[in-house]
Amino acid sequence: MRIGSVGGGGRYDDLVARFTGEKIPATGFSVGISRLASAFSISGVLNALNGPVVVLNMDRDDPSEALKLATELRAAGLRAEAYMGSSGMRPQMKYADRRQAPAVIMVGSDELEKGEETIKDLKEGARQAAAIESNEAYREARPGQFEAPRSEMVDRIRDIVEAEQ
Repeated sequence: MRIGSVGGGGRYDDLVARFTGEKIPATGFSVGISRLASAFSISGVLNALNGPVVVLNMDRDDPSEALKLATELRAAGLRAEAYMGSSGMRPQMKYADRRQAPAVIMVGSDELEKGEETIKDLKEGARQAAAIESNEAYREARPGQFEAPRSEMVDRIRDIVEAEQ
């Protein structure tokens, strides 16, 4: 399949003159992001990538813990981002699904007090949830979800991400 050009450039002397009235030598270059994204999508390259681990922002007034966790994961070489909106749990989980996140980390006041993080392996959770028949049983089972001490967080997330590859 042909995508066409994904970049181009040239001289833009007359463009500058149009806005300033002065003839100024100018060159420029542009990348066609939508064409480049289409090429990656068609080739399957994007499908091979996991999304980032999403750290859910459970404290709407103070996202600092979510930001710290995301920074810690990135420092360990893992793709991660902190949810920065003020939405509740459901919209944040939907966001993680749209980002194709392999896992989410939930940190709120309960986790901070215990020195633990709540981690949800989204792919394993979906697999386990397929066998659960009722909403009550789902809430009881919490498929794919577990707690881990903060000191083990990076290793546990790395295990989830590597299992996806």
